[in-house]
Amino acid sequence: MKPSAPGRPWGLAQVLFLLLAALHTAAAQKNGINIYSLSVDSKVSSRFAHTVVTSRVVNRASVMQEATFQVELPKRAFITNFSMVIGGVTYPGNIKEKAAAQEQYSAAVARGESAGLVKASGRKTEQFQVSVSVAPAAKVTFELVYEELLKRYLGAYELLLKVQPQQLVKHLQMDIHIFEPQGISFLETESTFMTNELADALTVSQNKTKAHIQFKPTLSQQMSPGQQDTVLDGNFIVRYDVHRTVSGGSIQIESGYFVHYFAPEGLPTIPKNVIFVIDKSGSMRGRKIEQTQEALIKILDDLSPNDQFNLVSFSGEAAQWKPLLVPASAENVNQARSYADSIQTQGGTNINDAMLLAVQLLDSANQKELLPEGSVSLIILLTDGDPTMGETNPARIQKNVKEAIDGQYSLFCLGFGFDVSLAFLEKLALDNGGLTRRIYEDSDSTLQLQDFYQEVANPLLTAVTFEYPSNAVEEVSRDNFRLLFKGSEIVVAGKLRDQSPDVLSAKVRGQLGRSDLSSGSVPAMLALEGPSLPLPGLGPSFQHMQNITFQTESRVAEQENEFQNPKYIFHSFMERLWAYLTIQQLLEQMISASDAEKQALETRALSLSLHYSFVTPLTSMVVTKPEGKEWSEVAEKPVETKNKHKNFYLGGPLSRFRTAGDRRSRITAGPSGKTPSDLGRARPQGPLSPPHPHPLMAGKSLLPDMLLESAKTASPPGTTAAVPAAIQAPAVILMLPRQSVARLCVDIKHSQGPMNLLSDPDQGIEVTAQYETEKARFSWIEVTFKNPQLQVRAIPEHVVVTRNRRNFAYKWKETLFSVIPGVKLTMDKAGLLLFSSPDRVTIGLLPWDGPGEGLRLLLRDTHRFSSRVGGTLGQFYQDVLWGPPAAADDSKRMLRVQGLEYSATRLLKLDYQEGSPGTEISCWSVEL
Repeated sequence: MKPSAPGRPWGLAQVLFLLLAALHTAAAQKNGINIYSLSVDSKVSSRFAHTVVTSRVVNRASVMQEATFQVELPKRAFITNFSMVIGGVTYPGNIKEKAAAQEQYSAAVARGESAGLVKASGRKTEQFQVSVSVAPAAKVTFELVYEELLKRYLGAYELLLKVQPQQLVKHLQMDIHIFEPQGISFLETESTFMTNELADALTVSQNKTKAHIQFKPTLSQQMSPGQQDTVLDGNFIVRYDVHRTVSGGSIQIESGYFVHYFAPEGLPTIPKNVIFVIDKSGSMRGRKIEQTQEALIKILDDLSPNDQFNLVSFSGEAAQWKPLLVPASAENVNQARSYADSIQTQGGTNINDAMLLAVQLLDSANQKELLPEGSVSLIILLTDGDPTMGETNPARIQKNVKEAIDGQYSLFCLGFGFDVSLAFLEKLALDNGGLTRRIYEDSDSTLQLQDFYQEVANPLLTAVTFEYPSNAVEEVSRDNFRLLFKGSEIVVAGKLRDQSPDVLSAKVRGQLGRSDLSSGSVPAMLALEGPSLPLPGLGPSFQHMQNITFQTESRVAEQENEFQNPKYIFHSFMERLWAYLTIQQLLEQMISASDAEKQALETRALSLSLHYSFVTPLTSMVVTKPEGKEWSEVAEKPVETKNKHKNFYLGGPLSRFRTAGDRRSRITAGPSGKTPSDLGRARPQGPLSPPHPHPLMAGKSLLPDMLLESAKTASPPGTTAAVPAAIQAPAVILMLPRQSVARLCVDIKHSQGPMNLLSDPDQGIEVTAQYETEKARFSWIEVTFKNPQLQVRAIPEHVVVTRNRRNFAYKWKETLFSVIPGVKLTMDKAGLLLFSSPDRVTIGLLPWDGPGEGLRLLLRDTHRFSSRVGGTLGQFYQDVLWGPPAAADDSKRMLRVQGLEYSATRLLKLDYQEGSPGTEISCWSVEL
């Protein structure tokens, strides 16, 4: 097998899932299988990733045991090698044509000893698994290699390592080497298991073009406090992008192959005409339609004033919202929101009529020349099931839609849940210049829908073609594309001819909408060609598009020298990148190809898969194990199925693993395992009363006993004495530095609409919220940072972090440790989410579940507020004048701030800042 190469696309969304192989602790103690070394080495170079996972185990038991090695990898990745070394003998995996491996596989299945080794395991991952018997005192080394070309997603790559050793590992190390000649524009890390102690085991070094991230925890750092379990259980993520210009992109060359990355900066967005086609059949009832409505309302708000849109809803029949597309004015958007909110579910699923109605609306607008000049037209279909009414034959629906669209519009399909055939939607979209996504039924389905829309919300170019000198290149991958969207990237690769010129030049041609040119926003360095010509096969909205040409060149010798550092580069990685990209494109073309074309495409994809040792849908890897005569298992690429949550295997049923000595141990990275314990948090600023249990829980209160006695004796005969109300946590506790009163409790009694809690332009921070006075709690709190641009919205169910138009949802009480340039985000097992940086106020959010439950806001390091801080809460960080306690009642006093007077009362409150159940404190309290 050829060695694989390390590398990964800059600006392409890289998702690298690694489940670090390990033993369940209890099984290890019983059975003696122990992992003494575990390493992950990932080399990311020029958007191509080469990852090696190596696990070394020993059987410390006195009898034979069985271990299972599991690794999760991205669905887009291709396995390229696997081997086991047992007793000095290497047992490799051999990649063969799927048909050639079938006989060997079937024989193993017939014995009940084997199963397909790869299965779908999550939204973005597949799980590789193999098991082997290990003799007493014997050692086994497992090694898995896989490769992936990264796809840029909303302006960033994402490298995700899923870390679940489930036992302490003496030598555990992860190394990520990144090399991008274009230069790294930003790099950030995030973890769902990191603690302050583990953070010391993480090192990040970076220069202009290279980065090295290493995680190497000691045994003591891995250990849960007071236990012998590991705290390593969760995700480790690296996000980054590269520097870009408005030019024709970056051409990179290595070992006779080139790759061309194209994602120009500074281009204006082309206006779009969008038809949203929404399934309202009976199967959408409940949470599905609610989440769809929530997402649609948010998407409508994000439409540009230059866009036009319409809505089509369908069940057994299809109906349009308006007879024509309408501009995305505030009035029209508000009406559409009301319409979306009123959609009721019932009936069957008539996809055919709904799609033809959507096409008819665009055709009618085109014929009447009602669409803006130079705009693009999109249809977005959301459905959760297969067609059940009208035309129900999938092939005929695909044919009808393709003939109706006739190349004029792009179709994007969203399959909600697992009751819809993704293969049907994929062909429907690919036939019409679009793509398909599955929307998973979960609490974040609304965000999944919004994120998909953001991918296609900003078209930049249409009819993009790449041109290279015929005497310089050959075997070029796909070189023409219908649309380029903001935040994405087009990748073209090819082979240099033997006698190619010293300089490789390229032209990228595309079209901008004419409305984009009047603003003068197109950079002068680009060639705007004219006069523009009508484009064949496209409606009036595409006519009079302005042609534009990007030019770039690359010196072959200089580029070859760029890729000489073996620490970051593996041999012939660009040739493998070209092969990977070509195979992926051939497999995609097969979906929409005719029967005659499909055979030729399959033959070429199979040939490349075998030559470069890739496990693709056309190949299988046969793993021979040293048990008995011949015992083989087969790894195949899973396919999308309607009920994928049932973990379908290709080739046969899942067999049961044999056990040795009536016991079984597993080297695993499964969802089970210990969770990190709460390591505690820093206490808030200001003096605090010593910890005291809640009175209703501990039976003891700060209230003087004499008050309780007087309450009893004061009760009239024959009545029951009133029980004092439970002490509540205030809406907000403010720590006030450099003031005579160090702490102020704030209760909100009057609130209408969103509140500006605090704003500090010098700090670049704003906090807004909605307070429900009837329920005495915040329904949401939103924190906005200007630099870096970051928005955090907290609701009782979860918290959503939005960065670069992309949403990240986190459930409360899930550990989080994220370092973004300019701010650090952490969340512990109690749910305390903190945003901190060396020179900023620390802001915290907490899902308080004690008395007076609801979201809570925390503020620390408040001495850093500037003199310009303001807002409902921010005003108290200006000069506050406290009056003396009242003569008649020293538990009352007045305070004045910015010309306003407030009455303050000293009350017993629960301090929520340390988490539930809270600590009783005596606090000056005001009502707003």
